[in-house]
Amino acid sequence: MLSNDDGIESPGLHALVRAVHSLGELLVVAPRHQQSATSRSYAQAPGATETHTLRAGAKTITAWAIEATPAQAVMHGLLRFAARPPDLLISGINYGENIGAGLTVSGTVGAAWEGASMGIPALAVSLEVGVEHHYSHSDAVDFVVASRIARRFAKAVLQNGMPDGVQIYNINVPENAPHNVPWRLTRVSRHSHYYNVVREDQQGEKVVEGYDRRIDLTQMEEGSDLYALFKERKVSVTPLTIDVTAQTPADEIMRRLTPL
Repeated sequence: MLSNDDGIESPGLHALVRAVHSLGELLVVAPRHQQSATSRSYAQAPGATETHTLRAGAKTITAWAIEATPAQAVMHGLLRFAARPPDLLISGINYGENIGAGLTVSGTVGAAWEGASMGIPALAVSLEVGVEHHYSHSDAVDFVVASRIARRFAKAVLQNGMPDGVQIYNINVPENAPHNVPWRLTRVSRHSHYYNVVREDQQGEKVVEGYDRRIDLTQMEEGSDLYALFKERKVSVTPLTIDVTAQTPADEIMRRLTPL
């Protein structure tokens, strides 16, 4: 099953369809419109559903578009359109990397998380691009290498399954990466590289106006997703688990929760 957060018309989704269509039977269900930064949220009620026709080589694939968030699109895809549980869910290919402390903002990751919560192994695949492309469907973005990476990991999961304790692989591909770009296993950085832009209007009130990207290599922990992508220029592959419980020893937590 394929989905995304950029919407059914996204060239990133279409590139993903072309990359993996030969690996098995495809079910494509995505939001009708751009739904970036919606995390795993649910709208109050999904809207209209429509069908689209996508091409992958000589194949014609019917896709469903739902006026809904990415997580809802996945949920409806699994409950309404899947004849059986899919062997794999792939969310992407996203315009813009999804790494570090801002990971849970991502609708791409939210769609993968929704599938994983329903028992489906999942990949979230994103491509580093400039902020100006995050809400676009720009044809200037080249998805060739990211498509190859998505196919490589999809094939591995279909053949070998997921290890115990891993429900999602969060995969991020550097911009302008060569075809032989290496990958490394990473962890989620504690740092964020996106910052809100705040300005004052004519009345002196503070207004949050979009965001920008600030790369500080000194703040990136070696072995983290930020470090792999921005310092090493490698594909970052982060195994994620739905169990987000802190691993701090219980006696340390209890000590700090006990009044003096």
